[in-house]
Parts: sequence; C-alpha cells; structure tokens
Amino acid sequence: MAGVNPGQRAVLHKLRRTIRGVVPSAEECISYDMPAFRLDGRWFVFFAVWRNYCSFYARSSAILKKFQNDMKGFRISKGTIRFSSENPLPTPLVKKLVKARLTESRI
Repeated sequence: MAGVNPGQRAVLHKLRRTIRGVVPSAEECISYDMPAFRLDGRWFVFFAVWRNYCSFYARSSAILKKFQNDMKGFRISKGTIRFSSENPLPTPLVKKLVKARLTESRI
C-alpha cells in the first residue's frame, strides 16, 4: 500500500484492523495481488485499492443481498462493494459483513 494515496491508505488500514478485530485468528496474505484473509486454510475476504475507488470483497452475494439496505450509496456487484476514501464503509457495517461471512464459512 506504499503507493496508495494517504486517504485511501487510511481507509484500508481501518478496514484491515476491523476485519482483524472480528476474526483475530484469520491469516493475512496476498492473493490475486490484493490483501486478503484466510480462515481455516480457505479464502475468507479480500480488499483492494484501485485508481478511483476501493473494494471490499465479501465473496458472497447472499451476504450482500442480506445487508443491501445498509449499503445504500455504495456500488455493489455480486460479492463486492466499491467505496471511496471520502465515503468509506462504516465500521459497524464491516463488522456485520465479516461476522456474516464468518457464519457462512463455518456452515
């Protein structure tokens, strides 16, 4: 993230800390050239920064559909949420998404 602008970097560090806070046992890694977390040896969630936006990859369209009312104002597709450093994902929403993903991954 060294080449990322300071606003995006701050948002992604907060996202990373939030994920780590919800699932401290998740292993941090890089996959598909993006920061990612694995849990029990399987891919859990990803996040990334692009030129004009940031992304959180919940890897579950069912979870995003479940919380779609909480995500108004964000661009959503299949298992991905796009956001900006000016309009980051709220921490309570990230916690909900990660907890739901944790439940889903353990089924």
